[in-house]
Amino acid sequence: MATGLPEPEPLRALIDALRSLPGVGVRTARRMAYHLLQHDPEGARHLADTLQAAVGELRHCERCNSFSQTPLCTTCQDPARDPAVLCVVETPADQNMIESSHGYKGLYYVLMGRLAPLEGVGPDQVRFAQLLQRASDGQVKEVILATNFTAEGETTAYYLADMLRNQGLTVTRLARGVPSGSELEYVDAGTIAWALAERR
Repeated sequence: MATGLPEPEPLRALIDALRSLPGVGVRTARRMAYHLLQHDPEGARHLADTLQAAVGELRHCERCNSFSQTPLCTTCQDPARDPAVLCVVETPADQNMIESSHGYKGLYYVLMGRLAPLEGVGPDQVRFAQLLQRASDGQVKEVILATNFTAEGETTAYYLADMLRNQGLTVTRLARGVPSGSELEYVDAGTIAWALAERR
């Protein structure tokens, strides 16, 4: 079985790095690497510079745990947001999709993950204690659980609902307008707006 030409170490390292992106296998990573090096070396340098800047300059917001350049992100600093409603999402991409629906004016907490016991991801890894502290600030009255409708997302929502209700908070879940098994990042904004309005 042919294995192809041996690749120089820097090229092999680039291909391996690109494979770390979601949905990118070895063939796609190889095509990306060859394209950048052969047709767009300036684009490759720009990609490297911006990636390095993002890793070096971004931090987690102290209140919502999303990405920010400052201790508090612009959403958490916005006085027009409703501090009584807190929407819990798995990722910043999910937060962005809810924002694009223009149907939500409260604040957020971004888990940066979800429970996945088979992968060794438990409540400590997803930092549930920080969420509980954030939700118990005396201003939050309702917590909307907007985790994905996957098995892991449902498990996370069930666990969080129990934990938050024990603190006397009203807990709601996105309505089923969001298809089962879907991830918010790939759901259209209109469906998300409807699911927010029909939350239970």
